Amino acid sequence: MPPLLFLGAPPLPLCLVGRASRRARLAMASAAPGSSSSSSSASFDAAAFEAERLRLDAAARDGMASTAAAAEADPRAWKWVIRKRVWDALEAEGIARDPRPVHHRIPNFDGAPAAADALGRLDVFQNSQWVKVNPDSPQKQVRFLTLSGDKKLLTPQPRLRTGFFSVLDSQMIPIGCIPEACTSVGAAKYGRPIGLDERIKVDLIVIGSVAVDPSSGARLGKGEGFAELEYGMLRYMGAIDDSTMIVTTVHDKQLVDDLPVEKLLVHDVPVDIICTPTQVIFTKTTIPKPQGIYWEKLSPEKLGQIRILRELKKRIEQETGTVLPCGPSEKLPPTAQRTRRVRRQRR
Repeated sequence: MPPLLFLGAPPLPLCLVGRASRRARLAMASAAPGSSSSSSSASFDAAAFEAERLRLDAAARDGMASTAAAAEADPRAWKWVIRKRVWDALEAEGIARDPRPVHHRIPNFDGAPAAADALGRLDVFQNSQWVKVNPDSPQKQVRFLTLSGDKKLLTPQPRLRTGFFSVLDSQMIPIGCIPEACTSVGAAKYGRPIGLDERIKVDLIVIGSVAVDPSSGARLGKGEGFAELEYGMLRYMGAIDDSTMIVTTVHDKQLVDDLPVEKLLVHDVPVDIICTPTQVIFTKTTIPKPQGIYWEKLSPEKLGQIRILRELKKRIEQETGTVLPCGPSEKLPPTAQRTRRVRRQRR
């Protein structure tokens, strides 16, 4: 069955209240539309939100490590080989920065603020009003530049498990709190959750990477596929199109020359611009950008993990009278509780 794409379909009203845990729901509730900054600050349970985020993060990285260990029998093993090489190099050469180790993460690196500042000087950034930025540590300065530049910041909620996207506006944030708003906790505390029926136009996408090829614009993330899902949903919303520029900020050691374009999948997202601490590269990529959500690529397990996708799939099927395809099963990270001490620090 050919891929079913739903770019340009009329937006559907969806309920996006998170349900990862009761504590996470309470944390997210304070950021709902209509909440004032003062009441949000007073009622938001930052410790509970951070504990849930850390739990999901640890469980997901454990699962990715297990996947990587078994990757030799998988035709996609080449991606894990390149990821591991980059992660190892960043750690071995003293480039990696907290959170450590950088393995199975979008790696934070020495010079990340300089790479962000290079992006901030680009016309495409300065002329943008709405900027979508990933929530990872190396892009924290990009989020700061977005908010301090009076732009609208669109950032995904952690692993899309507690909701969808949050919009942050400097006008919604108390004076002096922009640095806090650039963290995952701060985005939940001060952001306004939105759904797929929100009418927005994103001018620029900033995406995290593990490795990127400057000659082709091919990119690898950490292996969970959330950047691709986020991109596909923004296409569905009509918030972006082929002309929307995609930028990544990385260390020069994350630049590679052995990403085989012919092995990329239809939903893999290429980049137009690469910013490092030392250079800006315009890739002039010819890799086609994904056109929407490729349902036949989504496993039942991944679909079961993300409420927004289940809601969207159900409603599209009801609207069209067509049963959407589903991808093959896959092993996902465990969701069992881990015994660990929660460190109260911001990313």
